[in-house]
Amino acid sequence: MWSKVAKKIADHTNMPFELARDESLSGGCINDARRLIGSCGTSYFAKSNSTDFLKLFQAEACALDEIYETNTIRVPKSICSGTEANRSFLVLEFIESGSGSAESQRKMGSALASLHLIKKNHFGWIRDNAIGATPQPNPNSDDWPSFYRDYRLRHQLNLAEQRGRSFQGSEALLEKVPQFFNDYEPFPSILHGDLWGGNASCDTSGNPFVFDPATYYGDRETDLAFTYMFGGFSKEFHEAYNAKFPLDAGFKIRKTLYNLYHELNHFNLFGGGYAASAQASIDHLLSSSK
Repeated sequence: MWSKVAKKIADHTNMPFELARDESLSGGCINDARRLIGSCGTSYFAKSNSTDFLKLFQAEACALDEIYETNTIRVPKSICSGTEANRSFLVLEFIESGSGSAESQRKMGSALASLHLIKKNHFGWIRDNAIGATPQPNPNSDDWPSFYRDYRLRHQLNLAEQRGRSFQGSEALLEKVPQFFNDYEPFPSILHGDLWGGNASCDTSGNPFVFDPATYYGDRETDLAFTYMFGGFSKEFHEAYNAKFPLDAGFKIRKTLYNLYHELNHFNLFGGGYAASAQASIDHLLSSSK
């Protein structure tokens, strides 16, 4: 399979690329990840899955292209995607990971703020995509609270119900979502969409980059909220971000509202204790909105 993919890489880059070997890479929980190494020493990152993942790989490539063209925060450049041997694949620029520093975190925070400062014309995106392996609908909307309520929270709650799990107070919370935006009107920013520590790194020179996006146009606070959920982002990151694009005071409570989406998604993907975390967030949000 990978020898045939190598030929497609050569076609798309207009550069010779003869596969010398491929190496399995760890870290992915959904896809098979590989480093494709050419006889000339050039490397590419590739991942594969079943053929029905092709549309998700294409959406990821589209997101990477959009972020890449902003010249703000670095992402791997997309090379090509397609199917071979009853598998779908996506090939990206290979960026060698190195060690980060406080300065790396500052650069990442500032670069992310630059991305978020780009205003788009609507919430949603140009196509539906996925968060992990969960479908993520992105219809165009001019109303952020309604978009977030219906196409993020309600969508995940419906998926959880299909798994046989309901959450006490969820309907009451959905009705109250607009209240969290009484004094706050976000504009549509280009989001990474899945910004946890596992999707951010530094190259061998200490320069930051991010990958595996679930991009759409939304409130930039959603990206910032998720950086707190699993850690991996230092005070230098947050200080640099706020220096360029200060957060609204209401972020403290909306952080819980935005991370509820990820708690519900992690429950729908993995089950386990994420249900308890989601329920605790719903309870907290309801009590704070009285």
